[in-house]
Amino acid sequence: MTTPTPVLTVNGIEVIYNHVILVLKGVSLQLAEGQIAAILGGNGAGKTTTLRAISNLLKGERGEVTKGSIELRGERIENLTPADLVKRGVVQVMEGRHCFAHLTIEENLLTGAYTRTDKGEIAANLEKVYTYFPSLKTRRTSQAAYTSGGEQQMCAIGRALMANPSVVLLDEPSMGLAPQIVEEVFEIVKDLNQKEKVSFLIAEQNTNMALRYANYGYIMESGRIVMDGAAEDLRNNEDVKEFYLGMGGGERKSFRDVKSYKRRKRWLA
Repeated sequence: MTTPTPVLTVNGIEVIYNHVILVLKGVSLQLAEGQIAAILGGNGAGKTTTLRAISNLLKGERGEVTKGSIELRGERIENLTPADLVKRGVVQVMEGRHCFAHLTIEENLLTGAYTRTDKGEIAANLEKVYTYFPSLKTRRTSQAAYTSGGEQQMCAIGRALMANPSVVLLDEPSMGLAPQIVEEVFEIVKDLNQKEKVSFLIAEQNTNMALRYANYGYIMESGRIVMDGAAEDLRNNEDVKEFYLGMGGGERKSFRDVKSYKRRKRWLA
């Protein structure tokens, strides 16, 4: 069996905020070409910080990668600017969507193509985005502020696609959305992955949904990867069922409610 080629590799990175607070403690992970990988965990686990370390958006929050390396197709990228990373095909969709409220949906989408000059291809990309998100085409002249949370999430993903990326870092896409809309968003991610060959690294608290669509998963706790494996294996893992999927029987538990539990922790291996 051929091992998938890694498009993105994170090698033992540490991240410190304000020169004092150690948030990531030796995080290592890979995203294979054409794969959907999920980083799972609760609030404060380090999921968003991991994505921001990859996209180099830490400086605005006085954070920095102090150890380790990040590679895109074998080339180190941790010192590149966010704009340079976009040009190389790495785009992040931020938690909370961050659409420009006063701009229309179409104007928001076009801001995603700011690094490009090929007007014909930009127009073609816009129509492709509308193919995947038909509701956005209907609302193309509406100000983003007057659209629903689901439409804004679709707009944020569509805006990222306007940069013609090969890797999309998707941060908490289910946050604040109704279950039906979450399912629709993940279905579109799946289509983009399969038809457009876009690789996705998704940070998500909704473990059940993420593991349904991902090929591979990493579970984070307190700035470390504590477990990883194929999505199907994680779905069938008894600890994951009990602590993340609420399927352990009896009262639902969480890791922070339990003083001790049996799990394999990679940093102790």
